[in-house]
Amino acid sequence: MSERIELRPVGPKPRLIEHIVGVLVRGGLIAYPTDSGYALGWRSKNRRARERVVRMRQLDAGHYFTYCCRTLSDVSRYATVDNWAHRLVRQLTPGPYTFVLPATSKVPRMGPKRPTTIGIRIPNHEVVQAILAAIDEPILSSSLILPESEGEILDTEDLYGATYQDIDLFVDAGPCPMEPTTLIDLCSDRPVVLRHGRGVVDFC
Repeated sequence: MSERIELRPVGPKPRLIEHIVGVLVRGGLIAYPTDSGYALGWRSKNRRARERVVRMRQLDAGHYFTYCCRTLSDVSRYATVDNWAHRLVRQLTPGPYTFVLPATSKVPRMGPKRPTTIGIRIPNHEVVQAILAAIDEPILSSSLILPESEGEILDTEDLYGATYQDIDLFVDAGPCPMEPTTLIDLCSDRPVVLRHGRGVVDFC
């Protein structure tokens, strides 16, 4: 059974953040709040945690996950960002947007090959930002959408009940907006919106 901790979405206690980071550093898989619902998170080189998420969400083994970053400088470590794309990411973050960008050689292999593109996001949620600041590295992330609950809005009690056997820690910060991020492809010479979500699209 997984552990569950409750913390304030604003001004979370540092000792609780340190505990969350400790779970991640020891190879754990966490469920945590974001500005677009709850998500699953783990360290980028933790292949075992990645495999657990693939099984839990019944995903294809080659599924690519999103890098959850704290700042634009974190983004540039893992993605190639042209000047115009950099300006757009800076304009829209932190916020409920996921950007598809060309991957750099620093992206670990996620299967037989290293991905050529990756998803990047900088969430606007104080708990996530505190976790990322304390661990001092981006973490891999996947929306907490389970096969049997596709399209269903679940509260934290339901989410914990559905996941406690498959994760190591549930970080409960209360309700989150239950709408996916807006997904934007920045791999060509102009932004292409692949999915409309919470984020406002007023730049196309």
